[in-house]
Amino acid sequence: MGLLSWLVIGALSGWIASIIMKADGRMGIFANIIVGILGAVIGGFVLGFFGVGGVSGFNVWSILVSVFGACILLFIINKIRN
Repeated sequence: MGLLSWLVIGALSGWIASIIMKADGRMGIFANIIVGILGAVIGGFVLGFFGVGGVSGFNVWSILVSVFGACILLFIINKIRN
């Protein structure tokens, strides 16, 4: 995947995850991109551990994996902040 694909998937999945985890008010576009990209890495690692494929390109599955990982990341961040 190219850099532009990572940025688009990161922004989209970070934004969706921040809405799910109710952190949308404190996050800007750059935070959404970072959370989404890190979420793709985390989601790919976790799902790979269970034998399920991770991020595989610019498709719906990759966005779902990235949102899953971003939710995990935001959950951990929220627990550390509180």
